[in-house]
Amino acid sequence: MDILDAHTRSLGATGRLVANVRTEQWDALSICDGWSIRELVNHIVSGNFWVGELTAGKTIDEVGDRLDGDVLGDDPAAAYDQSAEVADGGFRRPGALDAPVAVSYGPVPGSVYCGHRFLDVLIHGWDLASSTGQDTGLDPDLVEKLWGVVEPQQDVLLGSGAFGDEHEIPPHADRQTQLLALLGRHPA
Repeated sequence: MDILDAHTRSLGATGRLVANVRTEQWDALSICDGWSIRELVNHIVSGNFWVGELTAGKTIDEVGDRLDGDVLGDDPAAAYDQSAEVADGGFRRPGALDAPVAVSYGPVPGSVYCGHRFLDVLIHGWDLASSTGQDTGLDPDLVEKLWGVVEPQQDVLLGSGAFGDEHEIPPHADRQTQLLALLGRHPA
């Protein structure tokens, strides 16, 4: 499985979780510090829309504040689906994985950005599942692929402060538990 396929599969997995959020859950707090369920999903959706802009060659300044605030509207699941199509399409543009992308920490090759979006979508999907009482089991193939993204960049990713503090990994933990603990999650 290449990084593009892993990203696409993570979009689908998280999309199924978004579709199963119950109406009364949207305003509840998520396990992501200070974010409601709606804010968590908004973060994912906004990030997906950014892919479309940045892989088209736009800069952060050119996009401006257009993707700030609530991008979910009245139908968060539909907004998620639309954003997933945009993100998938952005990375599937011819040459997109090789072209430099002007992200806030870049520019970086599109393949690196795709890996970071894969990480964000999959792990925040787990956060969403955990926050809404859904099945938190991740696809083992995606977990292994994500290890391949995280391990070479572990110090940089963890040093960014975006993942919380690494937690002690229980002895004999499975790969998903190891990955989640490394990324500051409390897998129960």
